[in-house]
Amino acid sequence: MTLHFNIVTIFPEYFVPLDISLLGKAQTSGLISINTVNLREFASAPHYSVDDTPYGGGAGMVMRADILADAIDSVLRSGSKLVFLTPSGQKLTQRICEEFANVQENQDVDSNIILVCGRFEGFDARIQEYYKAQTDVDVFEISIGDYVLFGGEVAALVVIEAVSRLIPGVLGNPQSLVEESHQLNSEGHELLEYPNYTRPANFRGLEVPNVLLSGNHAKILEWRHEQAIKITNAVLFN
Repeated sequence: MTLHFNIVTIFPEYFVPLDISLLGKAQTSGLISINTVNLREFASAPHYSVDDTPYGGGAGMVMRADILADAIDSVLRSGSKLVFLTPSGQKLTQRICEEFANVQENQDVDSNIILVCGRFEGFDARIQEYYKAQTDVDVFEISIGDYVLFGGEVAALVVIEAVSRLIPGVLGNPQSLVEESHQLNSEGHELLEYPNYTRPANFRGLEVPNVLLSGNHAKILEWRHEQAIKITNAVLFN
């Protein structure tokens, strides 16, 4: 069973780094696949333009719905997650990543996530409207933060990495997922991760907390939990 990522973009070369490190190994082992769909291949010669001026006037250019639809349809199948990457979308969270990672409800069927990278002034609004009306496709509009980028390629990289690491077998040690930031603890609360330390025990006059050297695992767990709460509260309320 494989989780397939199909990326609709005008810059396929942007995604070469996905072939290295753990994501490269995950592709080799068949846990995930990453395919780029060059949007310009669905445009017409001689210029292969994928955008046009906005109706009603205004600055910038708008990505054409007809060309986007042809590119999306080339990799679309029933049950796909269709994700439009746009600064006006819903903020990406760990819970959304978990939903994307668990789309494989039928264990005999591979899963398909299509990431559509916006450029220019964004998409013709009819592209989302059209696919939201389709009953066999789940449509998402996702933003990775309250800022604007040149395009959705960076956001696509973020989504692929955040989702892939949740697929069983991608991480060498699955225990790494248990206590990291944004995971839900046993009380159902989302905490940020506690601080970690390694050798040397003394770094330029800064010592490792004594409790971590004590060998008392119960005390260490208690300290880590307290630190996670402290860090979470500092981020949320400062």
